[in-house]
Amino acid sequence: MSLSLTLDALLFQMIGGQLKRFANARKDLLVAVNEVVRHMFDEIDYVQEGKNADRFASLYGCYPCDNQNSHQKSTAGKTVQYERANSVKVPKIYWEFSRTAVLTMEWIDGIKLTDEIGLRKACLNRQKLIDQGLYCSLRQLLEVGFFHADPHPGNLVATDSGTLAYFDFGMTGDIPRHYQVGLIQMLVHYVNRDSLGLANDFLSLGFITEGVDIKPVADALQVAFADGTRQSQDFQGVMNQLYDIMYEFNFSLPPDYALVIRALGSLEGTAKALDPDFKVIESAYPFVIGRLLEDPNPDMRKILRELLIRNNGSIRWNRLERLIAAISESKSTEELPNSEENSSSPLGWKSFDMRAVVSATEDLLQFILSEKGVRVRVFLLRDIIGAADVLLQDEVIGCIPSEKLEAIEMTKFEEHYSILLRIFNGFRYLREAINLAPEVWTAMLVRMAVKPEVHKFTFDVVSALAMHFSHKLQENSWVCISRFLHKLVKNGSSE
Repeated sequence: MSLSLTLDALLFQMIGGQLKRFANARKDLLVAVNEVVRHMFDEIDYVQEGKNADRFASLYGCYPCDNQNSHQKSTAGKTVQYERANSVKVPKIYWEFSRTAVLTMEWIDGIKLTDEIGLRKACLNRQKLIDQGLYCSLRQLLEVGFFHADPHPGNLVATDSGTLAYFDFGMTGDIPRHYQVGLIQMLVHYVNRDSLGLANDFLSLGFITEGVDIKPVADALQVAFADGTRQSQDFQGVMNQLYDIMYEFNFSLPPDYALVIRALGSLEGTAKALDPDFKVIESAYPFVIGRLLEDPNPDMRKILRELLIRNNGSIRWNRLERLIAAISESKSTEELPNSEENSSSPLGWKSFDMRAVVSATEDLLQFILSEKGVRVRVFLLRDIIGAADVLLQDEVIGCIPSEKLEAIEMTKFEEHYSILLRIFNGFRYLREAINLAPEVWTAMLVRMAVKPEVHKFTFDVVSALAMHFSHKLQENSWVCISRFLHKLVKNGSSE
């Protein structure tokens, strides 16, 4: 077998060399060929495959092996019991019966994910299977770093108990932490439609050669983003959107990322076997937000700021509102192990650790109040005045005589109503989030309240509001008095 593979490898090398020489093929073609050859030999090394299976089981399996050092690196706020309750099944390797060319493992009965009739007869919840597989895959790629590179439907089955079982560990990979951070940053820049940020990500991760001008890459990405017909939240759609740009500018994918792309593509294909409408990027978003909130690393905090604050310093209020809503609707992960419902359902991974949320909130507030956040404070002050304007105008509208209401532009009225609704909803979501861990939030607010920067910004807000409304308050007061007198005269004449 190894002799045949060696001959195949030589043929691959010869063909790749000729294509590069005579067909003007990409300069990284031989790198790709070498990577294919390496994995060909890995696939027939059954001792290595067995080690990969044991390592995978220790990190993500229901029954971890003896080596659990890596498992202790679980994200802060998520207990080992909870992770184990939502783990996958990995066949046990019988090393006493295994050799280089023979791998003996545990037999696992299961139902193929493409077997619709079998899944229906077993009364298995497809959405739970999808969430379980997605949670496991995201932990592999964005949290731990060791991942199964080929999770296609032939390598996964569903057991009668509703647990996913993984097979075939011949193709696995290790993704370094800076690549994990890079993946999350690329996702945020893609969601923000930040073409320059995405181009910088490609450069820092080695997709683009050092010294190359990224401005044309950013311009090409901007054109792709402007094409609304091509925007997508599924992985294949995103890759289709980027493929032309990658080829045009001669991108060179590092081997680790090539495996990651393969793994994400296989994951989405497997999930679509259970749900044709599944979109991996949209579904992964809660996990990514959880990672940004829970990881105090400066890189993660920077990405969180980029998610919520535009490059010019203005706040993305829609996104902030959705984030607060998601937090308020979740349960603290500290409650999950005590809840039978949550501990048995992978949907619990969409919950947030309140201590981590409060810590991230405090870091964000400190950034806004720092020297680096001066532009954010300017825009925040402008938005506060704008919101107060809408609130005041809403009160004044109630004082205007009914015969004059028709003169008010309905479009503007609806716009103001929408802003008011968002303000009220935002405060409601925030109150609900605080109620999940009131003592933690109170301690943070007390710490912030004693800071001189908070006192100064509060004074700036009050001063700006006083100056802005100094002339409006008098005018609006007369309108309300006029309306009140009009009602008195009307009521007096009717009597």
